[in-house]
Amino acid sequence: MGLMLRFSFLLRLPVLLFLGVAYVAWRLASGLSDGDMRWAVSLTLFLLYLIMMAGFRVRNRVGVRTADAVSWAGFLTLGFFSWLFVLTLLRDALLLLVFFLQFATRLHDALWTMQFGEYSTWMVVGSSIAATLLGLFNARRQPAIVEVDIAIPGLPPSLDGFSIAQITDLHVGPTIKKKFVQRVVDRSNQLGADVIVLTGDLVDGSVDQLGRHTLPLSLLTARHGVYAVTGNHEYYVGALPWIAELERLGITVLLNEHRVLELDNAKLVLAGVTDFGAEKFYAAHASSPADALRNAPADASVRILLAHQPRSVFSAAPLGFDLQLSGHTHGGQYWPWSYFVPLQQPFVAGLHQHQSMQIYISRGTGYWGPPLRLGARSEISHIRLRQSGPARDIPT
Repeated sequence: MGLMLRFSFLLRLPVLLFLGVAYVAWRLASGLSDGDMRWAVSLTLFLLYLIMMAGFRVRNRVGVRTADAVSWAGFLTLGFFSWLFVLTLLRDALLLLVFFLQFATRLHDALWTMQFGEYSTWMVVGSSIAATLLGLFNARRQPAIVEVDIAIPGLPPSLDGFSIAQITDLHVGPTIKKKFVQRVVDRSNQLGADVIVLTGDLVDGSVDQLGRHTLPLSLLTARHGVYAVTGNHEYYVGALPWIAELERLGITVLLNEHRVLELDNAKLVLAGVTDFGAEKFYAAHASSPADALRNAPADASVRILLAHQPRSVFSAAPLGFDLQLSGHTHGGQYWPWSYFVPLQQPFVAGLHQHQSMQIYISRGTGYWGPPLRLGARSEISHIRLRQSGPARDIPT
């Protein structure tokens, strides 16, 4: 069912994207006084459309150098076009305002109102280029370490300062490869965390295509182990082979199950669930926080749930979990898409409270699709459990 929905969407994508390109070409070209420039802008936009579609066509050939280069160009162009589209909409809203202002006596013949269409066209283009370049820089630079202190009621002294390094939404694929993964691994190991967790969406391709690029994950080290849960993208590309591969790399994958960690007679339950929508791909993988907690010791001091999607919080909170660690949202990745995340998820990023349970949503360590980040920098979260004091997350 999930695969059919994705296939159906991809069938509609060329048409929707073409209509979007046609709209932007029409609106921007109509604002130019020079005929040759109008043609140049229109032809350039339709060339961008071809590049974007070429990128989508080779998406299943990840790992092939030529295909990855085309994907790079396609995704970067898609990011640039998304800025053009949004800013063109805003420009049209301003043009409508200017149109009404021209009815005012003093503004009817004002030069700036007559030239606003042309000026605003170049402002849209220039702003889109600037936003794309800045977003590319933010996406490709080293993920920030975000220090997160979380106060847990009744936390015993032996667990005060217990630390968790969270990597999520790495999205190894056409534009994120072995060198990027190695930098993330090195940075995570430097934290000296008690536990390292990977909360889904690590890959965008098969094990055969990307296995050599995920090898650095085998070098992750933590005192009490490295744990992972599945995200929706693992199911898009073959979750079962990736689960086996992660286990081969020395990572414990929690599939609606838990492990008990003991420190000086204090018990910490670390549980993990499959992705929220996993049952659409494998019925046996239906996400279940209740199963993940089954037979856990009743005297555990802390119960932590790893769940890729934040919306797992609704079924987890009544079960007595103290904390949920999630990803999936990318913090919106870049404006204005953060405004759409709440349509699907209860929280976008950072630390939140739901009933008696806290939840931390990472902004993601990599990125998906366009190699852009603006207003939501990538992160490796360094979470510390505390006995008392205000909970906070601090980028460094």
